[in-house]
Amino acid sequence: MSKRTLIIFAAFLTLSAMFSVLALAQSPGESQALPNPSLDNQGGGRYRVGPGDILDVRVFGQSDLNSTVEIDADGNISSLPFIEVPIPAKCRDEKEIQKSITEAYAKYLIKPRVSVRVLERRSRPPAVVYGAVRNAARFMMMRRVRLHELLVSAGGITMNASGTIQVVHTEPELCRESEAVVQTVAASLSDKPAETPVSMNPAAAPSSDLGQLEIYRIANVKTGQDKDDPFIRAGDIVIVTEGEPIYVTGAVAAPREMILKDGMTLGLAIARAGGVTRQAKSGEVHIYRQKEGKSTPDDIKINFDAIRKGLQPDVPVQAYDIIEVRQIGTFAPRNLADFFLNTAKGTMGILPQRILY
Repeated sequence: MSKRTLIIFAAFLTLSAMFSVLALAQSPGESQALPNPSLDNQGGGRYRVGPGDILDVRVFGQSDLNSTVEIDADGNISSLPFIEVPIPAKCRDEKEIQKSITEAYAKYLIKPRVSVRVLERRSRPPAVVYGAVRNAARFMMMRRVRLHELLVSAGGITMNASGTIQVVHTEPELCRESEAVVQTVAASLSDKPAETPVSMNPAAAPSSDLGQLEIYRIANVKTGQDKDDPFIRAGDIVIVTEGEPIYVTGAVAAPREMILKDGMTLGLAIARAGGVTRQAKSGEVHIYRQKEGKSTPDDIKINFDAIRKGLQPDVPVQAYDIIEVRQIGTFAPRNLADFFLNTAKGTMGILPQRILY
């Protein structure tokens, strides 16, 4: 190899290395742009088709038999070339449908090779999640998903959550994981005239739970128990309810506005505000509660000391309540005692200095 050829070859390698480094280089913002998988693209391999889905059917070596078909309202494939009897498809996956179509074409071809692929998924409306979640969103339900997984995909629950989750079913469940196909392939491919199509899933019939409100507690959902962590189906509306505000003012350690949680009581609200101070008139706490149709709020007086001592039950609070813990009077015995005690402490601190002087 000549010297000139070696120089050209070395220059080529140098340029290739430079372009490789430039191609791999990214700005700091781009290096953090990682893919964010969602429920839309998970579990596609187990997807069970339904009415409206579009399939691509190919028969190898027989291009005239290739077709793009739509599953009809009865859940069947009824537009394949030379196949007169509908092929059951509802609630079956690609491999199961592929096997049925292969058996159907085996009547006309020797060892047919068939492939089936889902092109478009139209059978399931998205589930909607909103309320006290970080990212309200619509999720395409490609597989069965439990409530906790949907909440995680929505970014989790915010601090404004009241403590309950509402679920409303707008569509009957299309396919249940535990149910098998009730119509056998042999019967569906028989030469007898097709009768009324058999439903692949009895649960697909209109259900009495449509439109009903189901309520789940967030604390119970976290336990992972099946009854508290239900499957969310296509078309469901999931609302993480947001708590309304209440206000704690007066002689508490940290007066503040806070979100009303389910089951919140007066004692818990005051505890979250840091508790009452020493100057608090805790024997008479006022709850100002506005009622519809009244211009002035009701003044509800509560003996908080009796609640703390267990002499009377705690009092539930309501949205927009104003809890006022008043201070005792200036000349109340407790204030006078504190005044003389603080004065004595100050005097005791000054006397030694004067004696030494």
